Amino acid sequence: MRSNTKVRYGLRTMIQIGLDSDRGILQKDIAKKQEISNKYLDQIIAPLKAEGLIEKARNPHAGYILSRPAREITAYDIYKAFEPELSMAPCAQEEGKCTRKNMCAAEHFWSGLNQQIKAYFESQTLEQLIDIQLQLTPRQEQTTQE
Repeated sequence: MRSNTKVRYGLRTMIQIGLDSDRGILQKDIAKKQEISNKYLDQIIAPLKAEGLIEKARNPHAGYILSRPAREITAYDIYKAFEPELSMAPCAQEEGKCTRKNMCAAEHFWSGLNQQIKAYFESQTLEQLIDIQLQLTPRQEQTTQE
């Protein structure tokens, strides 16, 4: 299983905004720090704004901030900004139209896997991911990047 690029970059973008949310961060700075092209970042920022996860800071020169506390945003919230629903197989979609629904062991397997992955995404908050990032990034590098 591979998640699409927008989901992966969306998660990195949200972590970066979360790191800088107290003062805001400009899109060009997100692009630089996360090594994402500014043009492609447009396609990441728009769904995050539309989903209500980020907003423009009140100071127009401050860039983006989180719309709510990082502890209230899950990895699944970020995933849903880019994908309608988690689905390992078409038959495992909650609104799937599989004719073998509820009578197929394979559908049971895929549905169970979907539930486990979704639960994991829902259990991971942005705050937890920011804390991990802070542990992974040496202090000197954090201050140099700011």
